[in-house]
Amino acid sequence: MEQDDDHSSMSSIVLSNSRDSVWSRMPGGGVTTPLGFMAAGITAGLKTSGKPDVALLLAPQGAICAGTFTSSSLRAACVDLSAERLKASDGRARAVLINSGQANAFTGDRGLKDSLRATQSLADRLGLDPEQVLICSTGVIGVPIPIDSLLHSLDELVDSLSENGGEAAANAILTTDLVDKQFAVEADFGGRKVRIGGMAKGSGMIHPNMATMLGYLSCDAFIPKEAWLGMIQRVVGRSFNAITVDGDTSTNDAFIAFAAGEPLQEVYFDDLERGLTLVTQSLAKFIARDGEGATCLLQVEVQGANSDSEALLIARTVCGSSLVKTAVHGKDPNWGRIVASVGRVGVTINQDDFAIWLGPYQLVANGNPLAFDLSLVSKYMQERINGTYLVDDTVDIRIVVGSGNGHGMSWGCDLTAEYVRINADYTT
Repeated sequence: MEQDDDHSSMSSIVLSNSRDSVWSRMPGGGVTTPLGFMAAGITAGLKTSGKPDVALLLAPQGAICAGTFTSSSLRAACVDLSAERLKASDGRARAVLINSGQANAFTGDRGLKDSLRATQSLADRLGLDPEQVLICSTGVIGVPIPIDSLLHSLDELVDSLSENGGEAAANAILTTDLVDKQFAVEADFGGRKVRIGGMAKGSGMIHPNMATMLGYLSCDAFIPKEAWLGMIQRVVGRSFNAITVDGDTSTNDAFIAFAAGEPLQEVYFDDLERGLTLVTQSLAKFIARDGEGATCLLQVEVQGANSDSEALLIARTVCGSSLVKTAVHGKDPNWGRIVASVGRVGVTINQDDFAIWLGPYQLVANGNPLAFDLSLVSKYMQERINGTYLVDDTVDIRIVVGSGNGHGMSWGCDLTAEYVRINADYTT
């Protein structure tokens, strides 16, 4: 179901990290901000709303590509096809065709046949080997792509390719999203400018299990394949695999990342990975904040765990708890719901070290409840609903679970009646 709300950027979300100070955000930047990348987004008539519904991203010659895909056992044919082509081409894919409106998942043999036809036709127009063309679909499960309309749109799509086409592409991939999601940064490495850009879509059916969304990243510095693949796997774990809206994993999730340009010296690899993390976490937060019916961004930080993986598991569990999410929406600092969600994770917790903060207010210390002003903490939450507190609409929860070195963060949103309405009417 596509909503009729106008799209706008998510510039109100403030993102900063002192470790990433080498990177500067490029306002208005996106997936075509890095040099050599082109994109396009057009209306092909796939959606009944008449909104843009087909996008294309093209990487420069010599690009290396890495991807991560949904772990669903019922994933769409386009996901399998893209994963197989990345492997067959040894990461040398150069183009991604994206349609919105139809997931083309669970559509029988037609799903694969339509994906093959579309990518072959696009490869012919771009002068590429079909194995260099990937395809992603998003929309209603069980509905095939109106393939004739898609094929007839390819000439216009290719003709529309532009180094300024990132915004058009970012809008063409949306479904129930209220806003487009773009982010780009720039850094200077030894007198050389390096840029990273990205775009994503996602609003509902969001839960960590690869990443329930579509995301695309570009970088204008070449990285050897194994190093690039390792970076992408790690940054996905810190970003798209750390968000949740409703606990449902999609059949079509994909994150595809390109690196192309002059080789980057290995001495800068750690800084580059920080930049990749900054971009992917920013896009992930945009998705969580744009969760269907959401009125705020929820950030959960866990410290003192036995490992980072345990900390992330705890943070994701709290972030995904329906009881925690509804308490946040109701401006109710009911920290007992946080305790309950932590307790069901199944990891060892040192209750003597257990502590909880809601924003600047500590509610639990050393496993014991603290006296606090209920109205004051509720006001903190109220001010962040729909961003009425300046531009910051993030409700922060910090939890200490022990004395270990494990640290993890997760992002989500509140749970509202509007979420129920959107999904109750999804196909009717």
